[in-house]
Amino acid sequence: MQIKQLVCSFAVSIWLTANAASASEMIMVDKAEYEELRAAVKYLMEERQKQQVAVEEAKQTADEAVEVAEAAAEAAESSSLGKFENLSLGGYVEAHYNNYDYNDGNEKKEFDLHRFVLFTGYEYNDKLRFFSEMEIEHGGVQDTADGDGALGGEVEVEQAYIEYDFVNNASARAGLFILPIGMLNETHEPDTFYGVERNSVEKYIVPTTWWEIGSMVTFNMDNGLKFEGAVHSGLNMSNDDGDVRGGRQKGSNAEAENLAYTFAATYTGMQGLELGVSYHYEDDPSQQDGDGGYIEEGSLMEAHIAYNSGMFGLRALYAEWDFEGDGIEADNGDEQKGWYIEPSIRPLANLGFFARYEDLEYFKGSEKNVEIMSVGANYYLHEQVALKADYIDYKDNVDSSKDFDGFNLGVGLSF
Repeated sequence: MQIKQLVCSFAVSIWLTANAASASEMIMVDKAEYEELRAAVKYLMEERQKQQVAVEEAKQTADEAVEVAEAAAEAAESSSLGKFENLSLGGYVEAHYNNYDYNDGNEKKEFDLHRFVLFTGYEYNDKLRFFSEMEIEHGGVQDTADGDGALGGEVEVEQAYIEYDFVNNASARAGLFILPIGMLNETHEPDTFYGVERNSVEKYIVPTTWWEIGSMVTFNMDNGLKFEGAVHSGLNMSNDDGDVRGGRQKGSNAEAENLAYTFAATYTGMQGLELGVSYHYEDDPSQQDGDGGYIEEGSLMEAHIAYNSGMFGLRALYAEWDFEGDGIEADNGDEQKGWYIEPSIRPLANLGFFARYEDLEYFKGSEKNVEIMSVGANYYLHEQVALKADYIDYKDNVDSSKDFDGFNLGVGLSF
């Protein structure tokens, strides 16, 4: 029995010794694998860091490329080619044919490229802009005495001003600009009015088109009201003939002994309606700066209405000059005034008819008292391209030999 116990004890001892050696070997093996795993993890972390650095470098390179592209785009916009994006062009053309028979036996049968006009504008930013208008009348001018033909026209700069929006809904302009008087003075593109020729009331009394050098402020109200005030060069009627239209200086070496002032108010707060009034004052339209001259003081008052409702339209205007001065009062030219009324109907989108009656008294070396009746039509090939025809009956209440009747044909367009 003891021998048996000793044998079992010896066997157990051998087994424990063997297993202890195996466990030691296992520990050594696990430690080696751990070191290998640790090295692999360290390698992977280093590689990840390298990848992160590469990503950051790529991102920085991409950001730099975007900055370079944006700079190139800004450079292109500021280049001469990019500046054309802020440039605007426009204009209008009028060509006429007049056929009149006068009471004195004379007649007029004449073609005329009455006006060729170009608008040019440039917008520096949202607040600052430039606008100009260049006009060639009657086909051009003869530049030298040796020129062929008799071109009796004019080349004129009608507008050239800078405009700045100094607050919301308010702006100021300085330079050469059209005065805010009447309807046709500021808006006279041929597709915007009826008749081949412009009405005589605004032509001789306002007188359209009238532009001067100075400065003007404009306030646009939210309720449709607009107020304008201008200080500018005035008339020069030093010829002592009482001719308002001939006194326009047009910014050409304009005498400025006495300045002129223009104020206007316009209401367009109702659809299809325009109501306007204006007042113009000059201390001395003769630019003589002294008392006792032919003309010493002048003022113009004007009021107009334009209304369109469906196919029906109506335009009417009244304007009156009051002058002071011994000479012009003696010639009965101290009050020059006129009015007209023009109903119209446009039964089709491309066809409209009108009738206009005008009555005016003005002075141009002698007293003029005129009544004019016109009827006609506009046919629109496009909203901005009109074929025009009208019949006119002209009556001179001072000199009946100048009475005439006849017809006009024309084409007018704007772009």
